[in-house]
Amino acid sequence: MNNETDWDYLVPLLQKAFGETLWMVSISLLIAGVAGLALGLAVYVTRRGNFLENRTVFTVLNLLINTIRPIPFIIFVFAVGPLTMALVGRTIGMEAAIPPMAIMAAVAFARLVEQNLVALDPGVVEAARAMGASRWRIVWSVLIPEALGPLILAFTFLTIAVIDMSAVVGMIGAGGLGDFAIRHGYQRFNWEVVWATVLIIIVLVQVVQVLGNALARKALRR
Repeated sequence: MNNETDWDYLVPLLQKAFGETLWMVSISLLIAGVAGLALGLAVYVTRRGNFLENRTVFTVLNLLINTIRPIPFIIFVFAVGPLTMALVGRTIGMEAAIPPMAIMAAVAFARLVEQNLVALDPGVVEAARAMGASRWRIVWSVLIPEALGPLILAFTFLTIAVIDMSAVVGMIGAGGLGDFAIRHGYQRFNWEVVWATVLIIIVLVQVVQVLGNALARKALRR
């Protein structure tokens, strides 16, 4: 057991791990944000009674989301190994962490998008349709602006979830803060390193939450 922590050696490694976490989280969120928003909108507008009602499309998309969401993330990482190999040519490393993180985050965000849109007053959409607005104009000029505040909060929640995911993908050699805490802390019985890493993650999550809350308040007051 280490009695003295060599921070001169560990700080550069910690900085590298922090950068790896930010990179994985950023790329995954970029993909998941776009894909999840599109998927959530598709599920919402094809629901029964909506202006693009399509039972087949809704059933398929809803089944896709319900199939992926319950899978524990660590199992999902290995389950999509063949897809990851096809997309990035490898199943280990930071690049290999992006597909499972992005896919899992996208389906989670899709459900959050759908739930927030379902909560909107149907009268707003009906008013837009009565005024002759096209279907896609309703989506971009009515649905998204009306649900913007809750959607920002949903994306904030998603960001924190993806940060959690990034700590798991150290299992496939993706690096990041989770891998740093395990290799240089837990495996060496160095709890100082573990708790230092935990503190950094807590601060990162708090910054994300504060920023998300501020943006959501601004959107709700527009």
